Amino acid sequence: MTRITIACLDMAGSTVADDGIVMASFTSALSAEHLPAEAHERAMRIAVETMGQSKIAVFRQIFGSEGVAQRVNVAFEDHYAGQVKAGRIDALPGAAETIKALRDGGVRVCLTTGFSPVTRDAIIEVLGWTGQIDLALSPVDAGRGRPAPDMPLTALLRLHGDAVSDLAVAGDTPSDIESGLRAGAGLVAGVLTGMGTRADFEQAGAPLILDTIADLIPAVFP
Repeated sequence: MTRITIACLDMAGSTVADDGIVMASFTSALSAEHLPAEAHERAMRIAVETMGQSKIAVFRQIFGSEGVAQRVNVAFEDHYAGQVKAGRIDALPGAAETIKALRDGGVRVCLTTGFSPVTRDAIIEVLGWTGQIDLALSPVDAGRGRPAPDMPLTALLRLHGDAVSDLAVAGDTPSDIESGLRAGAGLVAGVLTGMGTRADFEQAGAPLILDTIADLIPAVFP
């Protein structure tokens, strides 16, 4: 296996346990729009199918209007941020230890998410991970969100990797898998602690499926 020097780890569902508040925040944001039942069901279906992707991009897909998408995205972020402040998130078991083990082994760690930088940084601060990682990226930092390869490739550039084969990408949705594969990452793994099932990852072509993010360590340091 190629030597991994940069690990891009998804946040919610992969390293961060949020007790279902992503979907609760979607529901809260959508409810303010008073959609007809059929439109609401469609919106929630899209929310599930696009889990892991840029939230503003998801709302653009649902509403087809930039103004409405921006308004609903603000409502989503506000609801999620409130839950973060209320202590509704925590690190998934083994996540902090995995980040430390990677960095102790010379691997630079980038946390990636579909959230805005403000929400992302609030999560990192609450978990006490400020200073414990090398980089954190949201779609706005890279150009496009998942399933595009922009975030892993931006991490490669900012953390001074030599080749895409240096990258490890791990996350809990098929979008994470597609992003890693499209980036040409040397290691791409689905993590079974979030939205994605084993069948989802197999269908997405995941080369590796992990029970938890902690299982990434023996894959990176065989």
